Amino acid sequence: QVQLVESGGGLVQAGGSLRLSCAASGRTASNYAMGWFRQAPGKEREAVATISWSSGSTYYADSVKGRFTISRSNAKNTVYLQMNSLKPEDTAVYYCAAGGRRLGVVGDYDYWGQGTQVTVSS
Repeated sequence: QVQLVESGGGLVQAGGSLRLSCAASGRTASNYAMGWFRQAPGKEREAVATISWSSGSTYYADSVKGRFTISRSNAKNTVYLQMNSLKPEDTAVYYCAAGGRRLGVVGDYDYWGQGTQVTVSS
């Protein structure tokens, strides 16, 4: 069992920044990926940014490239999502996930956090 503890998120105006954190505990899954997904009202859940724990390889959705950065802390077993230049269309529930095989494939992730609301006002 892998437990994910999320922090960050909230309400921000367009152009602002937020930093999300997700700490993993329980069974180790260092051969797999962790990252962030989001689901906006009326839309399917999509991969936002993920990272391979072993190699550091990353995936970014086209819509966030150049604005969002995913990073990891090996010592803290934590991944971060730095979100800059936020847009109203970034408004969604953001989920931390772990145990991924393919970086950008939602269905490949085995463990999920509860999600945190990110709202970007226009």
